[in-house]
Amino acid sequence: MNSSSQIDRWIDTNLHPIGEATYRSRLVETFEKNGALVLVGFFTSDFVVQVVAESAERQTEAFFANSTHNVYLTDPDTSLSLDHAFNRQVVSSKGLIADDQISEKSPLRVVYGNHEFTDFLCALLKVDQIYPYEDELSSINVHFAPTGKELGWHFDNSSFAVTTLLQAPQNGGLFQYVPEVRDADAGEMAYRRVAQVLDENETVTSLRFAPRDLVLFRGRNALHRVTPTEGPTTRILAVFAYNDQPGIGLSDSALETFYGRNQ
Repeated sequence: MNSSSQIDRWIDTNLHPIGEATYRSRLVETFEKNGALVLVGFFTSDFVVQVVAESAERQTEAFFANSTHNVYLTDPDTSLSLDHAFNRQVVSSKGLIADDQISEKSPLRVVYGNHEFTDFLCALLKVDQIYPYEDELSSINVHFAPTGKELGWHFDNSSFAVTTLLQAPQNGGLFQYVPEVRDADAGEMAYRRVAQVLDENETVTSLRFAPRDLVLFRGRNALHRVTPTEGPTTRILAVFAYNDQPGIGLSDSALETFYGRNQ
């Protein structure tokens, strides 16, 4: 099976002609304006069925973090008070399986490394090339959020995120965000606005998407979270993680925090 037929099996290229310049151009405009893009029905039903089945087999191997963090995903600053926005702690309790737990034959891996898909992402992101993570854990992840599990408020370290929901919960599990809270490149950490969000004094936007949808989100300056899952159905999400520079991997301490191991 050649690369093109492989990608046609997993991506609905009739609905989403990812190689066409006019289609790409239309999406770039929306993504630039909103900082978020939901491509409805991007993946095929076969993709979701197979990835959910293979992920469910490994859910017992998932690492569930048992710690809190600040929204900047850094260590606390002891020179600041505990209730300062930089030091305030939120809960992230979802679990995940890492890249080295994903089968070599998985549709996730086929899509992740496919040049048509990565060229499409580069066009939307307006970058020349994207690269996998240098470490062995971060490039492809599957996240599990059984009832009561959540992803706390945070900023992303990378400039963009690429995800797809595989299994929706009965209730909860909402992706919520507040755009343009900080300016990371300028070193503006926006402590006042972060405190307002944590105190529920800011307007929050919910991004709606369903299984089979592809989601692109710029989360470096947008504060965002996933609310706790409600009901017996586990929320399952796949993450395609790339960098716009080569040779970048998470530090050993970050790997320990998010994966429970550093390789």
